[in-house]
Amino acid sequence: MDFSVPEEHDAIRAAIRELCVAYPDAYWRDLDRTHAYPTDFVQTLTEAGWLAVLIPTEYGGAGLGIAEASIILEEINRGGGNAATAHAQMYIMGTLLRHGSADQKQRYLPRIAHGELRLQAFGVTEPDAGSETTRLKTTAVRHGDSYIVNGQKVWTSRAEHSDMLLLLARTTPYDELSDKTRALSVFLVDLQRAVEQGQIEIRPIETMLNHHTTELFIQDLEVPAGNLIGQEGMGFRYIIDGWNAERILIAAESIGDGRWFVERAARYASERVVFGRPIGANQGVQFPIAQAHARLEAADLLRHKAAWLFDTGRKCGTEANMAKLLAAQAAWDATNACLDTHGGYGFAVEFDVERKFRETRLYSVAPINNNLVLAYVGQHVLGMPRSY
Repeated sequence: MDFSVPEEHDAIRAAIRELCVAYPDAYWRDLDRTHAYPTDFVQTLTEAGWLAVLIPTEYGGAGLGIAEASIILEEINRGGGNAATAHAQMYIMGTLLRHGSADQKQRYLPRIAHGELRLQAFGVTEPDAGSETTRLKTTAVRHGDSYIVNGQKVWTSRAEHSDMLLLLARTTPYDELSDKTRALSVFLVDLQRAVEQGQIEIRPIETMLNHHTTELFIQDLEVPAGNLIGQEGMGFRYIIDGWNAERILIAAESIGDGRWFVERAARYASERVVFGRPIGANQGVQFPIAQAHARLEAADLLRHKAAWLFDTGRKCGTEANMAKLLAAQAAWDATNACLDTHGGYGFAVEFDVERKFRETRLYSVAPINNNLVLAYVGQHVLGMPRSY
């Protein structure tokens, strides 16, 4: 088994670190305080081609794999930033890439690759459906050459900053199918046009972190039939196909956060002197930081295995989900070790620990709750009965 790191991976890390120097803690701190969107940062990533790494070269992208994409996001978070605005642009287009028609891919992918079009919003979750996606109620009814969509979506992040929306809707009533996964379809929606025409209303949701999340109210939205991706009724399977990529990218972001916390904690513990010696000389301070580092290293190995499986076309659902689980847990361990090390200063805004503390906590419950990952492993990997 070869654990050597490809030279191109080191080059990507170095390039992202250099890019992030222009966006120090103060930049992200101010955005968090004002709940502003990192327009400059996203534009810089776009112009450098980093948001198009997963798009094939024939459509203007870099044609790289999920492994390379995950490194980019890891380094953004490791540098003190928040990669949430980048990961969606990377992976949401995967549904279009893998299941869209040749015309759809030619029409949209080059514009996404060149930054002319933002596809960052993903309309799946609903107030009454939550994680039970097959129960969603938003309907898309065929009328001639169009579908008329009505319903509501919640926790749709970055809708206010996206040109297009990837939307999952019901095209067959739930009670009419024996296979409940074949009742849903996925559409590309011109979000800006829909908002201007009053067919979609976007309402921001105030949260404890700067994630630009919203709820969508959809009324008589007209979507051209040509914007249906793939076959009608196959949308749920198309969406699931993209979730493995999302899990891997989220794992990488968590690892980046965890390494930020470990590095900050180790530095502070080495520099902070109390009673004549650095606080890091005390085992009660040193050992939790070392434990967090070890757990991050273990989670990182599974992240890289999941990415390798994904990029080589192998099944990776188990590894992708477990990588997300372990990385989120390891990052949370690192978060608490860092906060404990800083003591009262960990709650001071200027140290950025409390900001990253809030951002990192999200990944224990989103985009999938860690308990659901455990249920998946227990039932589908270990063959145990369905838990209740």
